Amino acid sequence: MTTTGEDHVPARGGPWWWDRRRGAVLDVSLGAVSALECVAEGVPFARDAGVPLAVGVVFGLLAGSVLVVRRKWPIAVVLVAIAVTPAEMGFLMGVVGLYTLAASELPRRIIGSLAGMSLLGTLIVTFVRLRQDMARDGVDLGDWFLPFASIATSLGLTAPPLLLGLYVGQRRRLMESLRERADSLERELQLLAERAEERAQWARGEERTRIAREMHDVVAHRVSLMVVHAAALQAVARKDPEKAVKNAALVGDMGRQALTELREMLGVLRSGGEGARAERASVPLAAVGVAAAAAASRAAEDGEAEGPCLAELDELVGQSEAAGMVVDLSVEGEVRVYAAEVESTAFRVVQEALTNVHKHAAGAKTYVRLAHRVSEIAMQVENEPPPEAAASARLPSGGNGLVGMKERVAALGGVFVSGPTDAGGFRVSAVIPAS
Repeated sequence: MTTTGEDHVPARGGPWWWDRRRGAVLDVSLGAVSALECVAEGVPFARDAGVPLAVGVVFGLLAGSVLVVRRKWPIAVVLVAIAVTPAEMGFLMGVVGLYTLAASELPRRIIGSLAGMSLLGTLIVTFVRLRQDMARDGVDLGDWFLPFASIATSLGLTAPPLLLGLYVGQRRRLMESLRERADSLERELQLLAERAEERAQWARGEERTRIAREMHDVVAHRVSLMVVHAAALQAVARKDPEKAVKNAALVGDMGRQALTELREMLGVLRSGGEGARAERASVPLAAVGVAAAAAASRAAEDGEAEGPCLAELDELVGQSEAAGMVVDLSVEGEVRVYAAEVESTAFRVVQEALTNVHKHAAGAKTYVRLAHRVSEIAMQVENEPPPEAAASARLPSGGNGLVGMKERVAALGGVFVSGPTDAGGFRVSAVIPAS
């Protein structure tokens, strides 16, 4: 895990404006050395200026101590160093002050202006002092020596600390920028991981909903017909043995069909579960969401590709008629082949609507309408009110049938409407885009 930039920010454990105690110790030590240097240089300055030695000592002590505040006020340190340059004191203060100024966050124009002032002041003082010393000692080294020595001295005292400070400041800013980028990258990775986890949870929820819908469609219709046939078998077992045998055979066939479909679905789930566990052991978190969504899509595509089609609609209606329901099936338009998911959804809508008639309106006449249009397919299942004398099979209802139909149709961009009719029956209508 990348270390965030906040971990690199030093805790403020030092006094006053210092972040750390060792920084305070370093600055106080430099200030003490600079004060001693200025005191030592203040003695000859007092003699040359004709002032008491105590004045030169106090002046040097105060001037050199300014280096203590170099981190807080680097401009003040450089200005003091420039001011005491004519007294030939504060060389350490000038060098360290320029370095601190160049390494600070101040604008470059301010750094350049103060560095130029320091260079000019050192150049003038050096030129004047060298000329006085050479004149006093009677030394003549040529006209070129004095300018060359003055320029070299001023550049030697100004350029190295300035360039080093600029380098250190730039490197410090670069490191801070890299830490901020690392911190930002870590936050982005955490956000991606959270989104991937949310996407994985969403994919798992969608897959659970799809599985529940498939299980409901497979089991509810078959079992409902089995219960209806079992009730009829119980009613005619003694009066009409032949019809009882026929109903028993139908119950057995429907039970076998339901078991076959359940085995196929459970086989897909079992094979997919082992692969998912193996992938979770090796795939990083950032790929969980994509993998889960892809797995859900593959499972949905595989399941729908092998699902029922509209060609089996006659068989579906025949099963309901065999259970005693009167079904009127009509098909409008030119029959054609649709995408697998469209045909599967249309079939499931009709199947669930017929199942609901078995559950809630046993014995009611039912009308099934299927319309093949240019860009869509429409279906409608409407039943009349059940006869008062109709026997009830007492089939349980979980309330998930209509919800599952609506979810299937909405997933394909279609429209689903259901509700009671004015005549006392119930109507289920759906329109699904053909493309």
